[in-house]
Amino acid sequence: MKSILFPGKFILGKGTLDSFGEYAKSLGKKFLVISSKSVMGKAQDKISKSFKGTDMVAEYIHFGGECSWNEINRLSAIGREKSADCVVGIGGGKLLDAAKAVAHDLKLPVIIIPTIASTDAPTSALSVIYTDDGVFEAYHWLPANPDVVLIDTEIICSAPVRYLVAGMGDAFATYYEARAVRNSGSKTCAIAAHGKQTLSAFALAELCLKTLLEDGAKAMMAASVGAITPALENVIEANILLSGIGFESGGLAASHSVHNGLTVLPETHEAYHGEKVAFGVLTQLVLENAPFEEITSVMSFFSAVGLPVTLEEIGLEDFSEADLRKVADAATAAGETIHNEPFEVTSDMVLSAMLTADALGESFLESI
Repeated sequence: MKSILFPGKFILGKGTLDSFGEYAKSLGKKFLVISSKSVMGKAQDKISKSFKGTDMVAEYIHFGGECSWNEINRLSAIGREKSADCVVGIGGGKLLDAAKAVAHDLKLPVIIIPTIASTDAPTSALSVIYTDDGVFEAYHWLPANPDVVLIDTEIICSAPVRYLVAGMGDAFATYYEARAVRNSGSKTCAIAAHGKQTLSAFALAELCLKTLLEDGAKAMMAASVGAITPALENVIEANILLSGIGFESGGLAASHSVHNGLTVLPETHEAYHGEKVAFGVLTQLVLENAPFEEITSVMSFFSAVGLPVTLEEIGLEDFSEADLRKVADAATAAGETIHNEPFEVTSDMVLSAMLTADALGESFLESI
């Protein structure tokens, strides 16, 4: 059986948050709004104005910082106490994952409003669970995708450009991981549908890569000067929607497992999710013995937009083989998506691939 999953609605444009009430009115009247402190004030003002003349109300609470079970349970308890009938998440990837998990726990609809385009978390039926200290713990698969994904390009454009670039790193993996899943015939991440990859899912993964290659550098420059351009909107769509559907219904493989492994080293915690995934892409291509020209083209794109190609660039300036062994062991743990590769993958293979990817990256940087 094949399957593909989508969010209920996907809205992208300038000033969309001003119309929040219109998009939300069919889902509830008492909203539990989970937000980061940095955007709470601005978001609260816009939502309150959009509620004018209605009986809709919102309870605003701050996110604790990690999508951990302790934080999810804390937020769920508040939602129950306030008798919320819809959950709203406004922020980055971990916050949005927590909001989705809370909505599932409370059996409520959820509206997702990303403030950065750094991951594909907004559209998926998945919450990535970390410990309270930020170490990857588990994938928490959900039965449904978000009811509404509302993206205000003004908000995305006001964020530091590094977030957009990190999102490109996360999105860039979409095609390569979907290709591995297609070649192995593995099931996708669309657990709710229990299916294998559809033609449309793989086509969206291909479109994601094509969009990044064509518009990534232009979008980065536009974001760096706070300009909303067609290229920027295309990349936001690629980072969030194309990558979200592409990974979920196309499948994950080695790139994200390497990211998960890297989180066991505290030195990498300052690197963003997509930055670690980007190094995971290079590691995956080495594992697959991809053509040298393909690896070089990937490094060229990464370098052009500011993504890492070496371990040093994700915080591992001084690492030992024992450190990388921990990463490789975690990346190949039972249940990891690296086992969706079309061949058996061992910890030794990942260790060798990471060392080789790092050496290739160092050589590439020296040549430019």
